[in-house]
Amino acid sequence: MTVVERPASPILNGQSLMERLISIREPLPIVYDSVANRIGVPRRDHDAEALELRGTLPPLFPEWLGDRAFLAAHGTRFPYVVGEMARGITSEAMVIAAARYDILAFFGSAGLTLERVRTALARFAKELDPRHASYGINLIHSPNDPALEAALVDLYLEQNVARVSASAFLGLTPNVVRYACTGLRRGPDGLAIRAGRLLAKISRPETARHFMSPPPAAMLDALVSAGHLTRDEAAIAATIPLAEDITAEADSGGHTDNRTLTTLLPTLMILRDELAPTYGEPVAVRVGAAGGLGTPAAIAAAFATGAAYVVTGSVNQAAIESGLGARGRAMLAEAGIADTTMAACADMFELGVKVQVLRRGSLFPMRANKLYELYRTHDSLYAIPPAVREQLEQTIFHASLDAVWAETASHFAANDPAELARAERDAKHKMALVFRWYLGLSSRWPITDEAERKTDYQIWCGPAMGAFNAWAAGTFLAESDRTVVEIALNLLEGAAVATRAQQARSFGVDVPAVAFNLPPRRMT
Repeated sequence: MTVVERPASPILNGQSLMERLISIREPLPIVYDSVANRIGVPRRDHDAEALELRGTLPPLFPEWLGDRAFLAAHGTRFPYVVGEMARGITSEAMVIAAARYDILAFFGSAGLTLERVRTALARFAKELDPRHASYGINLIHSPNDPALEAALVDLYLEQNVARVSASAFLGLTPNVVRYACTGLRRGPDGLAIRAGRLLAKISRPETARHFMSPPPAAMLDALVSAGHLTRDEAAIAATIPLAEDITAEADSGGHTDNRTLTTLLPTLMILRDELAPTYGEPVAVRVGAAGGLGTPAAIAAAFATGAAYVVTGSVNQAAIESGLGARGRAMLAEAGIADTTMAACADMFELGVKVQVLRRGSLFPMRANKLYELYRTHDSLYAIPPAVREQLEQTIFHASLDAVWAETASHFAANDPAELARAERDAKHKMALVFRWYLGLSSRWPITDEAERKTDYQIWCGPAMGAFNAWAAGTFLAESDRTVVEIALNLLEGAAVATRAQQARSFGVDVPAVAFNLPPRRMT
């Protein structure tokens, strides 16, 4: 007996299927083809005689990928956030460009002076129409400078900043509670209305619990006694979670616990559901996703896991609106997924805390970790062997350690005399301040585009940058003029197509693998 194989039906043609999948804003019929004995998607011009309709996928818009309540709460079009990159890398220009497209963005205020932040807020007020006010600003925990943290909250309340992204907090401080609870009131339906919305970036469940719960009664009482909250505000705060939006921060650039998103996000969602019955009114805490999100497939995976919204960071540094200099952006454009590493950081140097940075093209990670090892094993600068000290001066500091200390002492004399006094009493702390001089300036050099310091650039970056580069290779997004809006729209559109492809596959359609990797195309 001879078996004759029937040719595949035109409905299974890979190109026509891709065309239908990419048309995400149109209904997608799923049919059974009796000729090919397979399930597929009909071509628009196909003879329907042999087709049996099995189901229809409705249109799918990128705006619908996340939690619609997130869009309503923040007055934004997409469940997508341009995350804050410190020292103004998420710049005023980047925030304005995103906000004008109704994309929520947070200014990277960490590491900037109070006056620099005030100037940024003034620019937003001047250049952004109230109809495009989907922006916010960062509040980073500052254990070494609580006065600056308090002053920033004063400024945000004074300027009526509508949303703040809190990062690097290991627990609650009076400052972050004061921002979130000031202006709380009851609406006509008796439910709480927030004057300022807090988004908390979290990488540990024990920290998330603090932000998903009402503030401690003792802290609220102390804020009332100090005149920072009214009794009514404190009473309302005691019935609702401090933050309605919790961002699960996975393997990201800068400060990170290198968590995997598929373990952290579900864990925080379980915690959210556990705490929900304890509130005094119905409140749904939204859990978003950040870290490792550099491709449409990664964005789609985050939403498929249940993320209410997504936050991008590393990939936005390569946009033309980024506060990073041209040399730093060029270095990022060459990064692969294995070109990052952990290095000692300036703000929590003595604790041994590390940040994730770009390794390719920079000696900073090796040099920063060497400084921490010297700090750990020696009691003072002068306990370091002379040959090693000379090497430090020549290769890392480009100046004598005495000259570096003189510059450091001058800085603290003007800005924090108590820190200077402590260094004069404690030789090991003096050593830490000298080493932090290098660690602090190394993150400024790529912003100011210092050519002679390129090998010492500290560029905060996660593996998402390498994944983005692989996806964007050979397209316009690999060019130097890519914008933050084009990055966002392509990631979202590609995520919607990947989601659509998975929906079709779950119906039994033989979906080609390329459907999950839509190449970038111009969207604006």
